[in-house]
Amino acid sequence: MAVRCLQIEAQDAGLRLDHYLVRLLPEQSRSSLDRLIRSSLLLINDRLVKPGYKLRLGDTISIELSVEPSKEEKPQPQPVDFHILFEDEHLAVISKPPGLVVHPAVGHADGTLVNGLLYRYKELSSGEGDRPGLVHRLDRDTSGIMLIARTEAMHRLLSAAFKERQIRKTYHALLLRSPAAVAGRIDLPIGRHPVNRQKMAVRQRDGRPAVTNWRILEQFRNGCCFAEIGIETGRTHQIRVHMSSLGVPVLGDALYGGKSQIVRADRQLLHASELIFTHPATGQSCRFLAPLWPDMVEVLTQLREGSGLA
Repeated sequence: MAVRCLQIEAQDAGLRLDHYLVRLLPEQSRSSLDRLIRSSLLLINDRLVKPGYKLRLGDTISIELSVEPSKEEKPQPQPVDFHILFEDEHLAVISKPPGLVVHPAVGHADGTLVNGLLYRYKELSSGEGDRPGLVHRLDRDTSGIMLIARTEAMHRLLSAAFKERQIRKTYHALLLRSPAAVAGRIDLPIGRHPVNRQKMAVRQRDGRPAVTNWRILEQFRNGCCFAEIGIETGRTHQIRVHMSSLGVPVLGDALYGGKSQIVRADRQLLHASELIFTHPATGQSCRFLAPLWPDMVEVLTQLREGSGLA
């Protein structure tokens, strides 16, 4: 067992305990956290509390965590469709379909990308608990390129490269509206939304640094546009939050205001299209491209033809 002792600070006061733990311990499944709260392994001010307990400034939390998740909680191999762009004994580069959840979570215990990776590869890095092979993530409805670590050494090297911003990621998106300028840079901190815990938001006082660069490639008669977007940081929902903060949300993104009455989009039309990095094992310069997913190509074609009506 590993024991952690924490004291609640002002920015977390008022949060439900279960919501706080999801942010604090992302490597743990929701079911694990629920069991943890209801056991004697988690105490607040030396007493048991319920998952809905509202944290107070100065509360002391003591947690005993298993170093490894229990065997029955580990994801199992399952056949799951995804495109393989490259693979060797060290790493893999894949293109994730939209709608595919990356790792097990509440409501998605299996059928995830992780289950598919375990089915295809006998060897993967252990990652964080139920996330073997994962060095970074994409939202469920964001399609495109991902980098997978097949060994522990490669996981450490790729994680360090991401942290040091040595891996360049480029996205393409259809936006509900066109920004006033043709290009720009957004440097706004991002944190959990204060009311809707499913959302992230620009948080000037307590957010984490986040930087997004964007460039408009095409503009359409109905006001939508096609943009190339690069990120210097990797915050949850970063592109979706930043573009929405400009008043130009990703088309189809219901969570951040991107639904359209004119153009039909069944998901946020955001695609991770390019990955550039130096292969840590071989030293080779690598550039991989993932073509736009067919549903995004279809909407883009309609917009170019001026027929983007629902």
